[in-house]
Amino acid sequence: MLRLLVAAVTYRRAVFLLLGAVLALPYTLGLGLLVRAIAEHPENWAGSLPFAGLVTGIALVPPFLGGTRELEIAAARSLLGVELPGPVRGHRLERETRLRAALWFGLHLLSGVAVGAVLFAVVPVGLVALTGGELLIPGTGGGWWLLAAPVILAGAIYAVAGLGSLAATMAPVLLGPSAQERDRRLAERERRLAERNRLARELHDSVGHALTAMTLQAGAARAVFEADPGFALTALAAIEETGRAAAGELDTVLGILRDEVAGPTLDALDRLLSDQINTEISPIDVPPHVSREAYRIVQESLTNAARHGTGPVTLRIRQEGDLVIEVINRRNGTTRRRPTGGGHGIEGMRERVRLLGGTLEAGPDGENWQVTARLPGAAG
Repeated sequence: MLRLLVAAVTYRRAVFLLLGAVLALPYTLGLGLLVRAIAEHPENWAGSLPFAGLVTGIALVPPFLGGTRELEIAAARSLLGVELPGPVRGHRLERETRLRAALWFGLHLLSGVAVGAVLFAVVPVGLVALTGGELLIPGTGGGWWLLAAPVILAGAIYAVAGLGSLAATMAPVLLGPSAQERDRRLAERERRLAERNRLARELHDSVGHALTAMTLQAGAARAVFEADPGFALTALAAIEETGRAAAGELDTVLGILRDEVAGPTLDALDRLLSDQINTEISPIDVPPHVSREAYRIVQESLTNAARHGTGPVTLRIRQEGDLVIEVINRRNGTTRRRPTGGGHGIEGMRERVRLLGGTLEAGPDGENWQVTARLPGAAG
């Protein structure tokens, strides 16, 4: 209890309450002027009603404004120490949210007036009592005033601390988000997470493919460097070209995050092909978003084939109403199954296909490993 008398939070909350007194000052002055006008000319009180109604209407506008709620939230965060989320931009406040904010504004004004009364009445009385009480009631000074002074001052501080604690408790209730706002925040958070996952998937598919190709080329160059320097130089040139392509892919993915570009489509499929890939590609006509996802599926399938397979790879793309993608390669004899965890590789492709409403089959077929993806491209 004694800690409340010296705690910084007590006086921060007192400042917050005093802001209510400052906000209440125009209302108090307006009410005082209206009462004075009626008191001086009581016979004209009926004529003052239209003016009183106009003033009351104007006075009721600020509590319902969204800007007022935002200012109250900012003050509650910094002075009351309450964690309150800000409003969702681009959405109008619901009626229930405005009513709660208006109630909070009114309570803030009333509590501010109460604290102001404490500061400008009780506290001076306590300070005067420290002088022995002669300034209050001449001739009644005595030691008991000195005993009463700390009690008066401590009581005022405890009263302010109580009001501040009550305000901190009620702030989340009256200034917190409504159920609709919480739903919007959850939807926005899910959208951002989905965007981050999409970026991670794009980076894995594009840069991972390039790194795999560069690793294989570098290994081949090292193996034949002395026996066949010409092939080694060709491999190094391929690594250089792949590195440039990977840098372009990285810029593309970062552009996707900034919504500047959409990403590669099947029109850019040539950048994934090599002499080790046998292609059977028929003319296709699919929407751009399907073409982009199809490109990434082909890219991931070829990357997996290079990592886990051996020998040439067969790539078939055709349109049978649905867009069908087949990637076939011979399995490495030491590899029993493909890794699929962590949201990468095959699981990443499954997620892409599932979002488009298609199907994906991936698994061994005799000595081969086959990936077959069907995307509903014709429906658009």
